[in-house]
Amino acid sequence: MATITVLDHPLLRHKLTLLRDKETPTGKFRQVAREISLLMAYEVTRDLPLQEIDIETPLEPMRADYLLGKKLCIVSILRAGNGILEGMLDLVPSARVGHIGLYRDPATLQPVQYYLKLPSDIADRLVILVDPMLATGHSAAAAASRLRQAGVTAMKFVCLLAAPEGIAAFTGAHPDVPVFTGAIDRELDSHGYIRPGLGDAGDRFYGTR
Repeated sequence: MATITVLDHPLLRHKLTLLRDKETPTGKFRQVAREISLLMAYEVTRDLPLQEIDIETPLEPMRADYLLGKKLCIVSILRAGNGILEGMLDLVPSARVGHIGLYRDPATLQPVQYYLKLPSDIADRLVILVDPMLATGHSAAAAASRLRQAGVTAMKFVCLLAAPEGIAAFTGAHPDVPVFTGAIDRELDSHGYIRPGLGDAGDRFYGTR
């Protein structure tokens, strides 16, 4: 059964309002999205396993907590996923990075893959799959399926906003993948955009139309 977590920290909610505002310029949009991503990464990594290791402080030896096993892999769904990726790397700079290029066919709204680059040992890592919007859910579900094919068994999905339709589609395809989002909005419109949403995340990240 899929778990859906809405990260409702006051700072995150405030910053998400800035992203929604159509008057927020591109540079500010990128900056705030990066800040939100760092906050989200903090919550998403809360349950990472630890082990104790021996170290020397400047004053004495001690046993201290250290992350167990291989580091994370963050996989960005291009292109807009990179806007979340950078903020997460601020918090976990040692994480490996993968990219999946998908675009949504405007007629069918189905995802088409055009690029894939993943670490060779991704199957041994916890993967955080990131995309700003979980709208129809088709692209995120397709990306998660491609990661499954690469051998990934431990995965989480992170987005800024989600629509009920996208949550239903993604969790229907991947019921064992936890979803973390900043908010669940009302619905999709006839063009597959989240309402009230924040517009096209990629265009707002990069100043394109």
